[in-house]
Amino acid sequence: MKNTALTHIHEALGAKLVPFAGYNMPVQYEGVNIEHETVRNGVGVFDVSHMGEFFLKGENALALIQKITTNDASKLVPGKAQYTCMPNADGGIVDDLIIYMIAENEYMLVVNASNIEKDWNWISQHNDLNVVMENRSDNWSLLAIQGPKAAEAMQSLTSVDLSTIKFYTFEITEFAGIPNVVVSATGYTGSGGFEVYVKNEDVEQLWNKVFEAGKDWNIKPIGLAARDTLRLEMGYCLYGNDIDDTTSPIEAGLGWITKFSKDFVNAEALKEQKEQGVSRKLVAFELTERGIPRKDYEIVDSEGTIIGKVTSGTMSPSLSKGIGLGYVTIENSKLDADIFIQIRKKQIPAKVVKLPFYKG
Repeated sequence: MKNTALTHIHEALGAKLVPFAGYNMPVQYEGVNIEHETVRNGVGVFDVSHMGEFFLKGENALALIQKITTNDASKLVPGKAQYTCMPNADGGIVDDLIIYMIAENEYMLVVNASNIEKDWNWISQHNDLNVVMENRSDNWSLLAIQGPKAAEAMQSLTSVDLSTIKFYTFEITEFAGIPNVVVSATGYTGSGGFEVYVKNEDVEQLWNKVFEAGKDWNIKPIGLAARDTLRLEMGYCLYGNDIDDTTSPIEAGLGWITKFSKDFVNAEALKEQKEQGVSRKLVAFELTERGIPRKDYEIVDSEGTIIGKVTSGTMSPSLSKGIGLGYVTIENSKLDADIFIQIRKKQIPAKVVKLPFYKG
């Protein structure tokens, strides 16, 4: 197991550490519900330094990104970020990622921790354009400072007006006394805030200054368990659960990041899917009776016939009801459709709903 540069701090804070994507990661400190509420209503800090950072540079950097991803990265300008995914040759997804345009011909790709090696190999395999690639994943740390009070609480750490950094934009600036910090409004919680990228050697200073600056706002460290409940209330996909090598972006409801105005890996097959329709679809559902849906639970119809499977599920701390995502047959995917979740020997009724679950 690898440690992040802050593992010793999490241990000192009494965090429960679990293996995740090859790292010892803090799953919780005080408890999921308390941590969840802290982010929804105040400000909390996640150590997500296990994420991967690749840097692509050169006059063909954009051409390579356009070839391997579904979204249209030509729309980016320096200081803008974009959510996208890399399709494989079989209709599935290699990974979902965020692309940051640092400068002309220079990009940072932030990928999922569990896929660092797979993604690197996939991009390298398609790099016949002499793009200079650098994997800095082991040298960089990432703090997600999330919640409605984040901008106010962190303002003393930088001269940049944090309230002007809009969703999916970023600044490279001095932050907490550290030069050249990437401060980005690309959170995964739906409650606002920033993701802050620094080199490993600077992250302890960053952590300490962030907690000092945020103490009047009752800032707290937050674990990965609350990160999962927060993202699920927004309906954000988690790689390995809701999307993977076998799920297409069209099935997963990611048609909005799949742009056929350009050519990319497997574009023809995905375009055909979009035009002809798919046989299953990722839907959001709420339980209408008490119960907690979990990953891999079967989804059935009123006759008890299996129509799909839960990919993510939890008891929503904000809504106090069972919520989840899952793939179901297209006939059962319409809004307000009645479905049932097989929880042990019981079939618990649920309804297909519109995302996000948490309306804030």
